[in-house]
Amino acid sequence: MPTVQNKDKITTDLQRILDATHHDPFAVLGRHPISKTQTIVRVFLPRASAAHIVENSAPLQRIGNTDLFQWQGDTTQLPSRYSINWLDSDGNPHVSYDPYCFEPQLSEYDLHLFGEGKHWHAYSFLGAKVVKVADVSGVLFATWAPNAERISIVGDFNHWDGRCHPMRARGGSGIWELFIPGLTADTLYKFEIRSNRGGQILLKTDPYGRSFEVRPGTASIVTHQNQYNWQDSCWIKQRTECDWLHAPLSIYEVHLGSWQLDEHGNFLNYKELAIRLVDYVKKLGFTHIELLPITEHPFDGSWGYQTIGYYAPTSRFGTPDDFRFFVDHCHANGIGVLLDWAPGHFPKDAAGLAQFDGSALYEHEDPRLGEHKDWGTLIFNYGRNEVRNFLFSSAIYWLEEFHIDGLRVDAVASMLYLDYSRDAGEWVPNKYGGRENIEAIHFVRQLNEVTHDLHPGTMIMAEESTSWPMVSRPIYLGGLGFSMKWNMGWMNDTLQYISKDPIHRHYHHDKLTFSLLYAFTENFILPFSHDEVVHGKGSMINKMPGDEWQRFANLRLLYCYMFTHPGKKLLFMGCEFGQGNEWNHSKALDWYVLDYPLHQGIQQLIGDLNKTYCTTPALHRLDFENQGFEWIDCNDAAQSVLIYLRRSGADFIITALNFTPLPRHNYRIGLPAAGIYHEIINTDSEYYGGSNMGNSGGIHSENIPWMGHPHSIEITLPPLAGVVMQLNHKERQQ
Repeated sequence: MPTVQNKDKITTDLQRILDATHHDPFAVLGRHPISKTQTIVRVFLPRASAAHIVENSAPLQRIGNTDLFQWQGDTTQLPSRYSINWLDSDGNPHVSYDPYCFEPQLSEYDLHLFGEGKHWHAYSFLGAKVVKVADVSGVLFATWAPNAERISIVGDFNHWDGRCHPMRARGGSGIWELFIPGLTADTLYKFEIRSNRGGQILLKTDPYGRSFEVRPGTASIVTHQNQYNWQDSCWIKQRTECDWLHAPLSIYEVHLGSWQLDEHGNFLNYKELAIRLVDYVKKLGFTHIELLPITEHPFDGSWGYQTIGYYAPTSRFGTPDDFRFFVDHCHANGIGVLLDWAPGHFPKDAAGLAQFDGSALYEHEDPRLGEHKDWGTLIFNYGRNEVRNFLFSSAIYWLEEFHIDGLRVDAVASMLYLDYSRDAGEWVPNKYGGRENIEAIHFVRQLNEVTHDLHPGTMIMAEESTSWPMVSRPIYLGGLGFSMKWNMGWMNDTLQYISKDPIHRHYHHDKLTFSLLYAFTENFILPFSHDEVVHGKGSMINKMPGDEWQRFANLRLLYCYMFTHPGKKLLFMGCEFGQGNEWNHSKALDWYVLDYPLHQGIQQLIGDLNKTYCTTPALHRLDFENQGFEWIDCNDAAQSVLIYLRRSGADFIITALNFTPLPRHNYRIGLPAAGIYHEIINTDSEYYGGSNMGNSGGIHSENIPWMGHPHSIEITLPPLAGVVMQLNHKERQQ
């Protein structure tokens, strides 16, 4: 029998259960032997009027005037797994297995790997999973919160009462778990956390949650086990074997919430978007779709970049399986899917990661390290193994569970520099006194190493806006290991140049030529992204100077320059048809403008540029190698003309660009080979809304050395236009 001292402890423990302050509920609740032959069972059942154990029909006695019930009896009368039948205050019966008669479910190996920061599939045991334990179905919950005094699972199933289902702490791992029998997929839940720092009560969504309520709700949702029947095995095999460095890559960047809406102005489902979007991008010749973050986020205006659900496709557009269909349908039609992913910061929303267990757990305690004041967000603490593991596992989750072809990592510069967007005194130097974030550097290198190793053929791309060296170079050479990097310098210089009145462009000729001094130092993507058409920057068409005809001519010229310049391509939705208004995330694109010929012309040109780029090795095979580019003339600043050659082996393409509204007749350009040259693109064509000036038919070269080449031709350079010319090999002269 318990001693007086033990009785006092039991009384104290029972009170702590009632007060929801007990750190180890399994020490009190559930089944406990008190002698060789006697066992005691305790359950906590708020709102219960009576209860009994089903297997031995033994009634449970209420303990005093509490909601605790207890049975004591012969050990042999009670199986190891037992269920409780109870009546609520309205007389309704309830029956379920006692969660507190089940052993711990998480393996010590999983806990160890996670603590080491090397569990690449942490999502396989953290979060909420529908499982069977000893043939009993239910949901296993687990979360990491080392500074919690008590954590409970709350939801509709227990009236959101944090006293009902307190979790088991797994020693010093900081991980808590609880298997709740009888729960199923589609159950709403949160973690109620009592901090050990002052007893603060926090109600948090699951960091590893795989589905969420539609905003403004923030509860996590238990998902079904993934039984989606993928049909993209051929795509995955081809992707694994693909030499993406030398393949065409033309990306259509999309915000799913504003690309198109239904007739009532509501969001389209992932499945509807898949059908419409794939048909559209196939027609225009893009190779990939890149999605602004669809990781769950509470605020539409963040465009997805302030994420609270790093494992959940946003419920705005449907279920996780709906999104799997989206990716699968893209792959079935030869379209890759890239996802914007934001591991650099997260929002301060009370339901999210911020102060998750009452402490700066995922973020830094010191705001000089842990806060982006410009964005009102918090910075991940990359020095913690478990935080890095959370992010590694998220990246792998999207690649593995949703067959995503690559991630574009947002705001890499903000991760690499401790003084990013900070004044003196607002940041803390690293241990060497420098501004580099050593922990973040280690994180991105390991991220690239792990993802490329586990999923060869997938791409991890950096939006990195500084001159940090070797971003897209291998780790073993001292690089960061990204597949590619956005070329922000090219984008800024190009837009500054093209926005100027042509009469002034000859003063700024170097804005166009400078990019070739560094074009092959990284694997660059040329981005005209969403960031260039928001916050008062205006749409692409409205950046162009001049009257209406000149603005459209300038835009066509700009796109010709982009598609023939070394580097992979990215274009934000709406830019491909000359969207009139600046992008607004809360409304659909201005599709009506396609009723007008000039906008139709822009769209037609993008389709032809994509086709030419993808089918012409000279325009893509050596995008990242200097052997693939050669200036023919970069010095004609007076006439604002550029002429260059793109090459792949013996094949080459000539591009001539006239950035003034004056046509250039009989303009001689040097050529490396004799033969007949044909226009394959002329942005001044009437098909695109131009004046139809150009070089119809073939032009025979002359044996007149020019611009350092043995042959030359005279061409017409249309006003504000680009022409792309190709030597017909059948007509080539030796």
